[in-house]
Amino acid sequence: MPKIRVDGHDVEVPAGYTVLQATEKAGVEVPHFCYHQRLSIAGNCRMCLVELEGVPKPIASCAMPVAEGMSVHTTSDMAKKARKGVLEFMLINHPLDCPICDQGGECDLQDLTLAYGPDSSRFQDNKRAVTNKEMGPLIKTTMTRCIHCTRCVRFAEEVGGVSEMGAVNRGENMEITAAIQGMMSSEMSGNMIDLCPVGALTSKPYAFQARAWDLKKTESIDVLDAVGSNIRVDSYNGQVKRILPRLNEKINEEWISDKTRFSYDGLQYQRIDQPYIRKDGALQPASWEEAFDAIKTRFSSMKSQNIAAYVGDFVDAETILVLRTIMDHLQSPHRDCRVYGECFTKEMDRSHYLFNTKITKIESSDLCLLIGAHPRYEAPLINARIRKRFLQGHYPIYRLGEKPGSKSELTYPVQDLGADLTILDDLMAGKHPLNKAIKSAKKPIMILGSLAYTHLEGENILQTAAQLAEKFGFIHNSWNGFNVLQRGASRVAALDLGFLPQENGVGISEISEAVAQDKIHTLFLAGVDTLPTDTMKKAYTIYMGHHGDKGAQWADVVLPGAAYTEKEGTFINTEGRAQKTRKAVQPPGQAQADHEILLKLARVLNMDTLYKNPNDVSKGLLKALPYLSYQAPNVPWVSLHKRGGLQGKIPAWKDDFYRDNIISRHSKIMAACSEAFLMNQEEKNV
Repeated sequence: MPKIRVDGHDVEVPAGYTVLQATEKAGVEVPHFCYHQRLSIAGNCRMCLVELEGVPKPIASCAMPVAEGMSVHTTSDMAKKARKGVLEFMLINHPLDCPICDQGGECDLQDLTLAYGPDSSRFQDNKRAVTNKEMGPLIKTTMTRCIHCTRCVRFAEEVGGVSEMGAVNRGENMEITAAIQGMMSSEMSGNMIDLCPVGALTSKPYAFQARAWDLKKTESIDVLDAVGSNIRVDSYNGQVKRILPRLNEKINEEWISDKTRFSYDGLQYQRIDQPYIRKDGALQPASWEEAFDAIKTRFSSMKSQNIAAYVGDFVDAETILVLRTIMDHLQSPHRDCRVYGECFTKEMDRSHYLFNTKITKIESSDLCLLIGAHPRYEAPLINARIRKRFLQGHYPIYRLGEKPGSKSELTYPVQDLGADLTILDDLMAGKHPLNKAIKSAKKPIMILGSLAYTHLEGENILQTAAQLAEKFGFIHNSWNGFNVLQRGASRVAALDLGFLPQENGVGISEISEAVAQDKIHTLFLAGVDTLPTDTMKKAYTIYMGHHGDKGAQWADVVLPGAAYTEKEGTFINTEGRAQKTRKAVQPPGQAQADHEILLKLARVLNMDTLYKNPNDVSKGLLKALPYLSYQAPNVPWVSLHKRGGLQGKIPAWKDDFYRDNIISRHSKIMAACSEAFLMNQEEKNV
């Protein structure tokens, strides 16, 4: 490892480091605009100029590799003068609109000008004006502020995987623009707002809503998919104003999807803010006591074996534990969490429904097999990891499933194997051409998506894939390349807690028939909005959730719950990592956290053996799932035997990414994205 001297202090750095990285390791700040550690080096801004002994001119430290014996000065007169000159040039055309710029208080140009810039300018020419670009409902452009750092261009190409940003013209006439005016066809485009060091790209929904110093900042996690991206919830006057990514190298690095970032306005619309009871065919406002009494009367008038409880995507582990305990107390076997018709059963081991490889280790793999998976829309952050590994080179990616079409294609090239499930049998028999590539791979991974495990042959697909993984080296020594990509944030916790039909129990997929046969008379739905309307009309339905969606529309009793930004709750992501949401704002009206509602209901039902308070629930959860204290423990692999031959095909992905859950369906921003994205794709396909 080469040794260099930085401001008189020796530092040893890995070979291949740049001078800028070396100064960071030495704890010395060198200002920069265009450099970003997750993007390629551009060397555009020249703000990172430093003095290198023996070189007559200042050098761009972001683009200069280190060499043995270098001596770098970051605070010399040459370096200071160079930085002042760069900032003076940058400010020639930059507008003086800081008081109305949404970047104010969080602007790199403001901060670096204050610390390193000149106190006056020698230029008196008129400032250049640049036409703003239309980039859809998410990104507001003020291109006169642009300093041509090209961070947005590099992000779109390298991380987003869409070549839709670039520069036109040269010199003073250069402009950053989108290839086609309209929405960026990337589900991660909002990250360009964070990357922009000035106010050229800002959040359109957040425009003029609040200032950075006005906001209450709460660290939490995202629950709109099963990845568990780390986020920061910024609120003002009791309302969520924006959601930003929080650094976590093990999960989302520093990116989040557009749905995570912008669907927060859905938390304000169609909210359930008080209990309701159906009277004379219509839901009427009621008190908590009246709602609980109605439930108690209903429960006492029937056998507990006629009661079923189901949980949806946004239910925390504490709520699932309390609801499971209530159902055990009632001795009812009817419970389920598989709202999309997943094939997971209580006989399966934990290793059969987790992302066993772990998200970070995708970068260590050397072959990827997608089985009924569409990571771009099921888990954009995992898709970004796969693309990151692809850009490193020598990474073949194969797909088993119907091709989704140009508008929903992945952000990296894949080799399509076809959609016929008999291909899996051929792979098991060693008769497929792919077998040779798999055998030569040292760390291959396979990813089973929702199109596979919700298939009619889902259990057979899962069993066959597991045997394939064992037989052909996906699982060996310390490597486990068998991965299930979950969709719901609550699914892993529910499966871990065994919230599945017990002996003679009725699952969600059989509920319509069970209700029609009078086997189930009462449904308790915790955030479930996917049951058929005729089922809910025939059964007495108790709905607990935070939006007046399909579940609440036909319910007989409605209990107002809290959304993920309004409560503390434990969620276990698709790789088995336990994390907590934090309370950023108060729930509306009389709404309460779901597990607190259930504790009160249990007391009304005289279930004295249940937990007394939320603290007892936390202790009970740790007792039920002791590995929670380890966050993401390695799970030993357990063999899963194949059931029989496979038939049928895996269909293409058809869901609307922007409106596939109860929160985003009520978001005006997501509705605009859905419309703009589809329209943008139609224009491209003409």
